[in-house]
Amino acid sequence: MRELKLDLYSLYPELKSEGVYDYAILVDELNVGAFACESYGAQVTSRATGDYSRVRNITVSASRIDQLMELLVRNQVGPVHLKDVVEDWL
Repeated sequence: MRELKLDLYSLYPELKSEGVYDYAILVDELNVGAFACESYGAQVTSRATGDYSRVRNITVSASRIDQLMELLVRNQVGPVHLKDVVEDWL
């Protein structure tokens, strides 16, 4: 598994606050018979406590994980609510 941390300041310069969470895209390799593809997940980490939550293998679509991450960042979803938001989003 690889972890791609989002640079919130570069990606979302219009965000007023620094935010209290760090967001990352999780990249796993998914073996499907003779083929392999990338599978994407999400992780949210609290800067204050270090607590985190992760959901792996949400989608194989890079554009869909980008949409989900934008939703998480814009709504400042914390680790406690990550799984609920992902379930609703699916």
